[in-house]
Amino acid sequence: MPDQPAFQGRLTKASPATPRHAVPAYLAARPKLRAFLWGLASALALPPVHLLPVLLLSVPAFLRLIGAAETKKQLTWIGWLFGFGLNLGGLYWITEPILTEAATFWWLVPLAAPLLAAAVAFYSLIPAYAAWFAKPGLPRLLIFSGAWVISDLIRQFAFSGFPWNLWGTDWAIPGTLGTIFIQPAAIFGVHGLTLLTVFLAGMPLFKRRGLLVLVVALLAWAGFGVWRLQTPVKPTGITVAMVQPDFPVPGSFERAALISRWQRLLAMSHAGLQAGANTVIWPEGSSPWLLDSDPVARAQLAAVTGTTPILAGSLRVAGPNDYRNSLVVTDGPGPAVAVYDKWKLVPFGEYMPRWIPVKITPDVLGTGFTPGTGPKTLDVPGLPPFGPLICYEDIFTGEILDEKDRPSWLVTVTDDAWFGNSAGPRQHFVNAQLRAVEEGLPLARDANSGTSAMIDAFGRVDSYLPLGAQGVLVAPLPGKLPPTIYARLGLEIPTAMAILTLLAGLLLALAV
Repeated sequence: MPDQPAFQGRLTKASPATPRHAVPAYLAARPKLRAFLWGLASALALPPVHLLPVLLLSVPAFLRLIGAAETKKQLTWIGWLFGFGLNLGGLYWITEPILTEAATFWWLVPLAAPLLAAAVAFYSLIPAYAAWFAKPGLPRLLIFSGAWVISDLIRQFAFSGFPWNLWGTDWAIPGTLGTIFIQPAAIFGVHGLTLLTVFLAGMPLFKRRGLLVLVVALLAWAGFGVWRLQTPVKPTGITVAMVQPDFPVPGSFERAALISRWQRLLAMSHAGLQAGANTVIWPEGSSPWLLDSDPVARAQLAAVTGTTPILAGSLRVAGPNDYRNSLVVTDGPGPAVAVYDKWKLVPFGEYMPRWIPVKITPDVLGTGFTPGTGPKTLDVPGLPPFGPLICYEDIFTGEILDEKDRPSWLVTVTDDAWFGNSAGPRQHFVNAQLRAVEEGLPLARDANSGTSAMIDAFGRVDSYLPLGAQGVLVAPLPGKLPPTIYARLGLEIPTAMAILTLLAGLLLALAV
């Protein structure tokens, strides 16, 4: 064979073909871990920390991770792990009630918070998948924001409902600043606040232009809040005493302990009346006796309080194996003048959901509680009509009132002592503030161990007793506002907003 001529050119080694969807190296490295950590960091924006600026980092980072996902499997892990981190950080305190019975349920202590966080995390897949299919940029952010709120709305109703730690609650910062920023809830509720929060948190994706939009939006938001707070409100002339007995949980059922509890309630009620109260409120389940059916207890109570209305948290027996978590109203030794039964029961604590195949008795009575019929307005002589709420019923935005019989104020009775000095009671408290703003109604909140407070129709905390204190809070009842836009239309507004945001993202993607 003839000699081959020597190659005189430059020899270049072939490079691997560039992937069709090139992913930046910093995103390709451990995307699952990054998703979890950004979700965990996002929990810092929740009450009681309220570190809202963290969302300006975590939301854009989550959207970048979504966009970089190369397969549906990877996307599923990224979406779920972000939600898992967010809910693990936000719901860590769920183990507190178990610690009160650690000798029996020790095995559940390390599992409770992760299991609940794991379940709630699945809702994060809805916005993650919606954003993944969307065109990058503003269309993706719009679709992500709308889908996030739709997932929250589903969470409020799916299974037994758990609308806890919505991002709109982040704005209920203690003090004047928080009061200003929660005022738009009177128009579109906490879900609308969440929509604004998610959308504005994504603005850093658009660099200087996005930051300009963020600043202008926050200024307009604050301006609306300041303007709304100038609305005058007429006083009611009613003074309310809220008893915060700080009973230990779980309490003893020995008769001596029950009598001690009863005597404390009577003494604190007397102190409230001596301070000029027109009514006295007792926290959830605080009465050691079944006031609705116990004439001896009512006679003893009337000997101290006379004909003053007593709004007492009490268990009630409505029939064989028919136990109710109730608010019983008395105004003397006779039969109760009004009764309200809690209808939003706590799953696993007050009843076992039907979709759980294993039968477990969830309460000390040996059976589950029976739910009431729904929201109700109570008319009690000497008081403006009020809407009662028991425990976590006040987290269900848009579902707390009898819309056909609007009350003049709200009463929440609860026992957050089960959750100790953790974020749980504080997260619960901000929901009361938001319900007051949404409905334009003052709210008297009475909690066994705190925080008890009088909240006006703008969500301002007029007076309060702190967590872990024992005392009687005597405060004037603020006046009500005319029905807000949200009070008239309810969840229809944020639902429409979320759908329109989704459609705007789709239309923008088609137009660009």
